[in-house]
Amino acid sequence: MKISEIEQSGIHLGTHGEKYGNWMSAPVLYMVGGLLALAVVLAVLLFTVFRLTVLGVIFVIAAAIFLVLLGWIAWIRRQYSFDGGGMMERVHQTILSHLDYDGKGTLLDVGCGSGALSIQAALTWPETKVTGIDYWGAAYGYGRAMCEKNAASEGVAARCVFKHGDANKLDFPDESFDAVVSNYVYHNIMGSDKRALLLETLRVLKKGGVFAIHDLMEPSRYGDMDEFLRKLREDGFQEAQLLPTADGSFMTPWEGKTLFLSGSALLVGRK
Repeated sequence: MKISEIEQSGIHLGTHGEKYGNWMSAPVLYMVGGLLALAVVLAVLLFTVFRLTVLGVIFVIAAAIFLVLLGWIAWIRRQYSFDGGGMMERVHQTILSHLDYDGKGTLLDVGCGSGALSIQAALTWPETKVTGIDYWGAAYGYGRAMCEKNAASEGVAARCVFKHGDANKLDFPDESFDAVVSNYVYHNIMGSDKRALLLETLRVLKKGGVFAIHDLMEPSRYGDMDEFLRKLREDGFQEAQLLPTADGSFMTPWEGKTLFLSGSALLVGRK
């Protein structure tokens, strides 16, 4: 039985001081801030010490560009954050609301990051046991300790397990889980066939299990998804469909472009 976004609206993560990070990572903010500071210093030196006016003007223009970019990145981070625009939370609610799941089994979150979607699922379905896996690269500063600490703070540590893993080859037998979810993960896995990643995720789903996989699914990354859906249906997957999510579902096309989320789509169905 699907749970609506309205039913999830009473669940809010991060209210006890948990750290869930941000899709626009802090290192990007710091890098642009550093470039802004460098451009300002160089502009001052070129004007006051070296008397190179033309170069000074160039670095003033560069500083202005970095300042605008820094403001844009700060705005994006605010829109994503749980205590700001809440885009991350709305995305998680949308994913889970499209999962036709009775909440009485096991759920896998591929690419769990800081554990936010895993924990949202555990809070949504109190009888569910959740496993979150992630490679946890250095870009976002996420890790298993962060996930476990967040789960404990939210009161779901007993039902959440977090493991290091690779989406290219999941360390689980066939048909291990009753539900699988993923959010904005596969487009970050460089050099991998995106549809092969989808099939590997669906491999560990039990017969009759449900899935909701969200990503930037443009043809340039995923190829012909209509063809992929036809193949899934031929292989016995039920209700397999691709739902655009940057069309007003939870973000407008304008938001999709300004938040770098154009091409967002949700692959849902039952095995």
